[in-house]
Amino acid sequence: MGQLRLFGRYQFLQDYVGWTEQDEQRVRLLGPQLQPHLPALIDDFYEEIQRHPNVRSVITGGAAQIERLKQSLNDWVADLLSGCYDEEYVGRRWRVGKRHVAIGLDQIYANAAISRLRGGILRALGSEWTGDASSLQEASLSLTKLIDLDMAIIGDAYQAELTSLLQRTERLATMGQVAGGVAHELRNPLNVVKTSVYFLLNARNPTSEKTNEHLKRIERHVELADGVITTLTSFAKMPTPDIRSVSVEQCLREALDLHMLDNRIEVDLQCPPEIPLVLADLNQLRIVFGNLIRNARDAMPEEGKLSIIASESGDEVVVKVVDTGVGITQEVLARISEPLYSTKARGLGLGLAIVRAILDKINGNLAIRSEPGRGSTFTVRLKSVAQQAGASE
Repeated sequence: MGQLRLFGRYQFLQDYVGWTEQDEQRVRLLGPQLQPHLPALIDDFYEEIQRHPNVRSVITGGAAQIERLKQSLNDWVADLLSGCYDEEYVGRRWRVGKRHVAIGLDQIYANAAISRLRGGILRALGSEWTGDASSLQEASLSLTKLIDLDMAIIGDAYQAELTSLLQRTERLATMGQVAGGVAHELRNPLNVVKTSVYFLLNARNPTSEKTNEHLKRIERHVELADGVITTLTSFAKMPTPDIRSVSVEQCLREALDLHMLDNRIEVDLQCPPEIPLVLADLNQLRIVFGNLIRNARDAMPEEGKLSIIASESGDEVVVKVVDTGVGITQEVLARISEPLYSTKARGLGLGLAIVRAILDKINGNLAIRSEPGRGSTFTVRLKSVAQQAGASE
């Protein structure tokens, strides 16, 4: 966060807690009274840390490090009582919060430690006070406001740094997951291409039929590898849909043609002629149905029935893709649409994530119902052309 923006955030917090110039003046006058008590307060601060393993564990440099930390804490309290709360002051507090993340100190312990220090400072202030009780109360309140502001900025920095660290960790984990999936998906077709190339380079007088067979194998597996890359790029940057009137029946038949199912799977397509058109991107909607058909096929490794049933429901066109496959457990069902989540030995786990991304852009949605051992139903709901036209009027 930029220093000016950070300082503006601090000023907002000052206004929120009712910090005034009078508070600043009161705190500035407390420095000389509290200075003699600081060594004892700081010793108590680190003695208490030694009694708590979760906090003590972040101090790995022994006595020498503790002495350096005591000096840093002394400087922090002196800074607190300086009466100068400018951009540089706020920046120093922000760096404290970031440092807590770097050393692995949970912010809850930092808050508790500062609360203990605050109690010691207020007790020391009471023991030194020579004025009336009302003035002591005002001075204590000003000091409390200031420490609360410090804790807010330190906590904000801690949360921002921790979030950034977690995001970096998640990105690295995701990169590893993607890399593993891509490697898995590309290795097989590349091995096939490699063996065919080896044959073509080294076979003695191969027949034309054998040569053509290997060339077709190379072509087929290059297309397979290209499909993996296309899937990744499609997910990473889904093109803006080219919205126009689309026939659901045409889209379903084309998706079935592109994902040919062998004779072990019975296909039942029910799409009455009166089904209205929908507004969608034909190519992207074909991807939606293609992914659902492919999932159904993979769920029926031996045999089964695939039913695709289109119907009109009010202002929507509803398409149900029903299989009699192995089904999906509730645990898997809760995560099945997450990018990169897959239960298959092959696959990147992007199919349903792409389906949802496409449907979101055309105001459609996907619902999934499944029972292990009995199959699954994927229900796609699309707004009809009439509904879309009415909504735009």
